Amino acid sequence: MKKLNPLRPAERIFTAVILLMFLFTPLSAFPLSPLAEKPDWSTINGFAGSITATNFEQLLQRVYVPDGSWRQWISITPSRAVITPSLESPPIILPLAHSESAVKAPPRYWKDRKERVPLPGKPLNALRIAIDPGHLGGSFAQMESRWFRIGHGRPVEEGEMTLVVAKLLKTRLESMGADVWLTRSKNGATTTLRPAKLKTEALESLREGGIQPTRKRIESEAERLFYRVGEIRNRARIVNRQIRPDVVVCLHFNAEEWGDPLHPVLTDKNHLHLLLSGAISGKELQHEDERYTMLLKLLGGTHAEELGVSDAVARSLASATGLPAFTYHGANALAASPNPYLWIRNLMANRLFECPVVYCEPYVMNSRPVFNRVQLGDYPGLRNVGGVRLPSIYREYADAVARGLADYYGGKAQ
Repeated sequence: MKKLNPLRPAERIFTAVILLMFLFTPLSAFPLSPLAEKPDWSTINGFAGSITATNFEQLLQRVYVPDGSWRQWISITPSRAVITPSLESPPIILPLAHSESAVKAPPRYWKDRKERVPLPGKPLNALRIAIDPGHLGGSFAQMESRWFRIGHGRPVEEGEMTLVVAKLLKTRLESMGADVWLTRSKNGATTTLRPAKLKTEALESLREGGIQPTRKRIESEAERLFYRVGEIRNRARIVNRQIRPDVVVCLHFNAEEWGDPLHPVLTDKNHLHLLLSGAISGKELQHEDERYTMLLKLLGGTHAEELGVSDAVARSLASATGLPAFTYHGANALAASPNPYLWIRNLMANRLFECPVVYCEPYVMNSRPVFNRVQLGDYPGLRNVGGVRLPSIYREYADAVARGLADYYGGKAQ
């Protein structure tokens, strides 16, 4: 049997301290989700008169909090909404519009489709677009479990793959007149946080989840907080405070369970879906920052725009790829519309970006057809792939998203 390395004195002290914290820290000590900033609730007052009571309640119940737990924090009458920021704070009284004709424009940095004027040959004229290549890639790819390899073949690395698509997409969108930024232009993290600095936060996260802390669990949770929480929060700061775009396009590849990344399981499953913000559970809504960011999205009017542009991009991707729609069967997702490719989920990225988000999840990375296409890398023109001449998977992806955006923003507003 392998002998375990004994803990050094400093590690024994640290372990004792975190166990005491685990045992004696009350759950009420965690009003915020991990690494969240304290919300500035005064900004909600700026949305006075920007929505009717009917629309407010419908969006809460049909999109954002379908389990009805929002009623613990928000009450609505025909003339006002009473919002409780936290159990210790006084309520916010938000006046509501008495009719649709009386609705005021909400304070927001983005413009919707109706506010744009496309030009001939430039369907995306002056549209501000942020492209978010999902994940980190590079030296962090294995830490974030978005990497596998078969033999000496080309690694399948989602962070690198989304970056290739992002750069191709940027060129296409700029040719259509858009102003385009990437949240990252190379593999790696945009945040200066690192797992070694997140041990205390990792312990708090485990404590809230009721998970007994061990050294291995704390290290694993610190890594997760780094790449999945701290990194996404930093990209949201870049988007909301620096780029301030009209729309964010989040690029991802999907996956089925592949097991050992050095001996992965390939599958015949291959599918496509897009995600919209919402479907917050009562447990998630207990976090003050999640209540706040949900209200910013709702009151800012992002849902209608997200639904319209995501529908157009989904149709374009489905046409280009021929992929079937993925279907969620759990309680954490909600069908968004008659379009079977659209689903609503409470993901951090599409919740924290204050403008509309097109969150793409095409292709299953460990499906046999996708794996074979990834091995070919990026290339111009068409190549024979399993007896069919196809473009590179990256160009197919980028071209389809660009066409969907052009179809939506370049078309005649309804």
